[in-house]
Amino acid sequence: MLKHDCGSCHGLTLKGGLGPPLLAADLKKTPDDYLILTIQNGRKGTAMPPWKPFITEQETRWLVQNLLKNPVEPTLVR
Repeated sequence: MLKHDCGSCHGLTLKGGLGPPLLAADLKKTPDDYLILTIQNGRKGTAMPPWKPFITEQETRWLVQNLLKNPVEPTLVR
């Protein structure tokens, strides 16, 4: 998911693109709940769509936990 869905806007290595970088160093000061809400509900006025129709809150929490790993496991972004 990270490569195909997130990577299409945030870059295949998550270093940024249309969307901002999603590397742990870039996200470390952002509260987990804010990241979860952003993924679930999208960001109005940006290209970030809501993912709530496609992934559960539990899956979103897993995604955020993996994004905050330093570094993200290579198998998740390749």
